[in-house]
Amino acid sequence: MAKTSKVKKKVTKSKTKSAHKTKSKAAIKTKEINKGPIKISKTYIPKDTEKYMCEKHRVFFRMKLQEWRKELVKANNEALYNGGMDDNSISADIVDQASSYTDKNVEMKAINRQIKLISEIDKALMRIKDETYGYCLDTAEPIGLKRLMARPVAKYTIAAQEKHEKDEKVHADD
Repeated sequence: MAKTSKVKKKVTKSKTKSAHKTKSKAAIKTKEINKGPIKISKTYIPKDTEKYMCEKHRVFFRMKLQEWRKELVKANNEALYNGGMDDNSISADIVDQASSYTDKNVEMKAINRQIKLISEIDKALMRIKDETYGYCLDTAEPIGLKRLMARPVAKYTIAAQEKHEKDEKVHADD
């Protein structure tokens, strides 16, 4: 009987330790929630001296991506609305009709590119939410602030991007 009570004591001790760990994790999460959202100035620019992809960096890139997305959606809506207004396809002159057709074709290709870019922005915003933004999808290495400033939707480091492009070219040549 004495042996079983010792076993029970050991089990209860391990339970209290795990319960203590869970409480401390919950306390940490509560502290993070109580901080509230980090606010940054409109002139803020991420620096290499700060910890990579700290909360300030994520807020900065989220704001930058959301603003970019808003501008693209607005431009697409205006292009679609105004594109239907000036229609030379009714014109009797065949050259005017061909010119109008070419203009509309170019405009629709631009809109399609922008729609794909909006999709990439949405994916980048999801990566910010998942806290995987700023890290290469292949190697999990930091992409780098300079690259993200130039191309906020970047998914790969420069080396990984070059490898992807090389692989695409090889498959396209086959």
